[in-house]
Amino acid sequence: MERQREETRRIEAFRKAARTILPLPEEEVRRRAADGTLTELTGIGPSTAAAITDACNGVVPERLVKLEATAGPLARGGEELRARLRGDLHSHSDWSDGGSPLEEMAMTAMELGHDYLVLTDHSPRLRVANGLSAERLARQLGVVDAVNEHLGGSFTLLKGIEVDILDDGSLDQTAEMLGRLDVRVASVHSKLKMDAAPMTRRMVAAVRNPHTNVLGHCTGRLVTGNRGVRPQSQFDAKAVFTACAEEGVAVEINSRPERRDPPTRLLELARDLGCLFSIDSDAHAPGQLDMLDYGAARATEAGIDPDRIVTTWERDRLLDWAAARL
Repeated sequence: MERQREETRRIEAFRKAARTILPLPEEEVRRRAADGTLTELTGIGPSTAAAITDACNGVVPERLVKLEATAGPLARGGEELRARLRGDLHSHSDWSDGGSPLEEMAMTAMELGHDYLVLTDHSPRLRVANGLSAERLARQLGVVDAVNEHLGGSFTLLKGIEVDILDDGSLDQTAEMLGRLDVRVASVHSKLKMDAAPMTRRMVAAVRNPHTNVLGHCTGRLVTGNRGVRPQSQFDAKAVFTACAEEGVAVEINSRPERRDPPTRLLELARDLGCLFSIDSDAHAPGQLDMLDYGAARATEAGIDPDRIVTTWERDRLLDWAAARL
């Protein structure tokens, strides 16, 4: 359902139901399914009760049958590049505005064949997204260490942030905390209608900050979806992308279909100016990690050399690149 971008309310209903029954003994779940009393449990409604009952009876739930019929690439044309992607540098958990625990994001990334996933919850100024203060981010890093210790090296959940680019181009987190991270995605989330000249200065300043590794969804536009549409920010793209090329900062190819950011014209400009790229899902739920299909198709269409896409790199090369500017 997440992969198909179904309504968040419906998705959350199934997640709540799963959280309700997972701690229960199997015998109780089966008894309630047989007695028709599943809906007496908090968080389980008629639709989720029907799915649980079908599963208890050895029947694949009808909703799952329909969803599995949509299996396969979300976008055509980028399959070869998609197979070369080793990870994803932009994802969110329920520590900020994501819908699932970071552990579940990591496990899903593993199931998709990733070698690594960078956890990039929001920075403190983005209060609407429950951005992380320095103290909360420090606590999160401890959880990430525990997850990686449990995984034993088969996959790595990397420490990161989607840090807000402030009005003057500075980054919305302390230098000390930014220095403790593996990868930093810097994005504009406010005053998207700023005049072109100050927006250009703002973005160039952020790109030249040695803590920045990836310039996230550079225009901030929305082209479809339940949040409506939003025009792209205005800035001197040549100046911004030239700074990216000079600093070794990757331009994000944001794979969310409602963003398609950067637009094709700017994607081709960044390509021609010699920029590196990062194909990222910007996932806010496990099923959205598969959205890399869209970014891979766009990069393939633009003729971008796969070796210029940092998410095709193996983990140690990626980490060396990300640390090189510090």
